[in-house]
Amino acid sequence: GGPAVVSGVLKALGAFPELRFAEPGEFTKRAFQNGKLDLTAAEGLGDLIHAETEGQRRQALRQMDGELGHLYQRWTDTLTKTLAHLEAYIDFSEDDNIEDDVLDQVENAVKALEKELTEHLQDGRRGQRLRDGVHVVIAGPANAGKSSLLNQLCQKPTAIVSPVAGTTRDVVETALNIGGFPVVLSDTAGLRETTDVVEMEGVSRARQRVRDADLVLIILDGKVAAEQHDHLTMSMVDVLSPNELNEMQTYFLVLNKMDLLREEDQASLLRTCDRLGVGPACLLSCKTGDGIVAFLNALQKQLAHMCGDPRTGSPSPTQARHQLSLQKCLEALRSFAEYQLTDLVLAAEQLRLARRQLGRLTGQVGTEELLAIIFKDFCIGK
Repeated sequence: GGPAVVSGVLKALGAFPELRFAEPGEFTKRAFQNGKLDLTAAEGLGDLIHAETEGQRRQALRQMDGELGHLYQRWTDTLTKTLAHLEAYIDFSEDDNIEDDVLDQVENAVKALEKELTEHLQDGRRGQRLRDGVHVVIAGPANAGKSSLLNQLCQKPTAIVSPVAGTTRDVVETALNIGGFPVVLSDTAGLRETTDVVEMEGVSRARQRVRDADLVLIILDGKVAAEQHDHLTMSMVDVLSPNELNEMQTYFLVLNKMDLLREEDQASLLRTCDRLGVGPACLLSCKTGDGIVAFLNALQKQLAHMCGDPRTGSPSPTQARHQLSLQKCLEALRSFAEYQLTDLVLAAEQLRLARRQLGRLTGQVGTEELLAIIFKDFCIGK
């Protein structure tokens, strides 16, 4: 197994003109071409190779084992049978072998599939988040302890920490594994009015990151918040939206500098957060490390809620191409409902388009399968 032995063997094999090195991904490509894997399983294998967290590994294993592919194949089979029945009705409607309730069966099957697709797409991007990482942004006023929190989570001096407000000018990004869930954590510039051109650009980038984030960690100075209760709501409004509190944005409130507060003040501050409805909230001290463990536990629960459990439930779409094809399939099914009362030929074309979108996920369904169902189910020409 030494380098010299391996090199000698490869050199000897390379002397044969009919031998060559395998191209990148060639074995997986051949497995797909020979029907051993569908596209989703091949993607699952790639995700398993690049998995860095336990959650990613579990999701990739489920996809590689074919759970996602089997789901899409079942939908493809349903569409193939439904389309075949509709085509048979269009072409052989005068034949006595065509039941009168074929159109009702087609309509019910399409409605059931449309419902399943809608529920599958309404998973909150759990699969994609688990595969690519949850984008978490630390945001808040200047000098609240954002960079200190980043360093605490990374357990190393990733960002420069200084008592001077406005130290962070650009976005500092790092990848973390929190409780088995992949996280892309970004530290941003303090949100405040400034005349410094460079800091203004930093604030602009910070606001853009907040808009694109999956989860926003709003960090505030706990001592200031305890003394000025309006600081809580005003700062949160400033972070989440220039005009009003965005209730659709997922956020977690972090109150830093608890080492400067008495225990009764800490309890009072948490009660204020509950009364104002600005939770979930967590008290901690980036200076002493107090409250970090409790914060990490709460953050892990939030990540688990956002990513779901990869071991249970229905498999989720894991890539943007899955989402795009499924959305186009759903649009075609909805168009079918519009055409079925006016033009069955156009309605059938919508089912064909929907089937083609599903075929892009696992591999195209051939015309032969369509014809086989038509002649088998209705015994046409027998």
